[in-house]
Amino acid sequence: MRTIQFREAVCEAMSEEMRRDESVYLMGEEVAEYNGAYKASKGMLDEFGPKRVIDTPIAELGFAGIAVGSAMNGNRPIVEFMTFNFSLVGIDQIINNAAKMRQMSAGQFSMPIVFRGPTASAGQLAATHSQAFENWFANTPGLKVVVPSNPYDAKGLLKSAIRDNDPVIFMESEQMYGDKGEVPEGEYTIPLGVAEIKREGKDVTIVSFGKIIKEAYTAADELEKEGISCEIIDLRTVRPLDYDTVLNSVKKTNRLVVLEEAWPFGSVASEITYMVQERAFDYLDAPIQRITTADTPAPYSPVLLKEWLPNADDLVKAVKKVMYK
Repeated sequence: MRTIQFREAVCEAMSEEMRRDESVYLMGEEVAEYNGAYKASKGMLDEFGPKRVIDTPIAELGFAGIAVGSAMNGNRPIVEFMTFNFSLVGIDQIINNAAKMRQMSAGQFSMPIVFRGPTASAGQLAATHSQAFENWFANTPGLKVVVPSNPYDAKGLLKSAIRDNDPVIFMESEQMYGDKGEVPEGEYTIPLGVAEIKREGKDVTIVSFGKIIKEAYTAADELEKEGISCEIIDLRTVRPLDYDTVLNSVKKTNRLVVLEEAWPFGSVASEITYMVQERAFDYLDAPIQRITTADTPAPYSPVLLKEWLPNADDLVKAVKKVMYK
C-alpha cells in the first residue's frame, strides 16, 4: 500500500481504464492542457493525446450530448463537470437521454458514460456553487449515483463506474482532492451498490456518504468518551442503495441517525428513513433522526455557512436524542 491523494486516485482510475480499453476517453473543461481544474487528470494528455483527453468549450449541454451520441456508437466517455452545479446546464441530456436511452431503444443502446466532478459545498462559494444534487440524480431511474469519501474507495468505485454499461453519476468534492489515503499498487475494483461499515458499534447506527462523513468520525470519537458506541456506515453508492447493510445494522443497534450534506426535503436521508420504518419498524427503540444542511440556499458569510452545514456537534446531539440522554 502507498499513500496518495484523492485526485491521484481518480487520475489513476481513469488512466488504468483508458490503457485497458481504447474506447474510454475523457472530456471536459480544462481536463487536458491545464491537467484538470483540480489536477485530477494530471499527465493524461501527455500519455493519451488530444483525441482521448479533450478540452471542451464552456458548453455543458453540448458536450453532455456528444457523450450520449458517442456512447450510442460504442465509446465509453468520461465527462468531467468543473462542478455539478454546472451540470444543470446539461441536465436535459443526462435525465432525458442518457438515463432513458436503454429503455427507449428497447435495449438496443447501452449508455456507458461516467459524468464526474465535485459536488456540495467547498467553502465560501455562495448559493449557486455549493449545491448537492445526489438526491436529484438518484431520483432518476436509469442512473447510478456514486459518492466516495476517500481515495481507496474513489479509485475502486471509479474503475467499476467506467466499466458499467449504464450512465453513472460520480460525485467528488473540491475539499477532498487533497485528502490522502492508502491505495494498493495492484488492480482492484469496488462493486457499485455495496455500502461499507467503516466503524463497528453497538448502540446507534450512523449512515452517511461523501466528505461529510468525516463529521461522523469526529462525533463517534466524542461519543465513545461518554460510553456510546457508534456504528458508521458509508453508503458509497446512493443508487443503487444498499438497504440490507443499513437494515442489518439497525436491527443490531435499534437506533438510526442519517447525516447528509443536502437540503432536507426529498433527501437521501428521507428515503433511508422510509425504508427502515417500513422494513425494520419493530427494531427501532427511538424515532430516526436526520442531520442535513439548513433548508435555505447556501450563505456566503463564513459565520452563516458554519451554521448552515451539518457538523459533529449536531450529530452528537442527535445521537444523544435517540439514546434518550
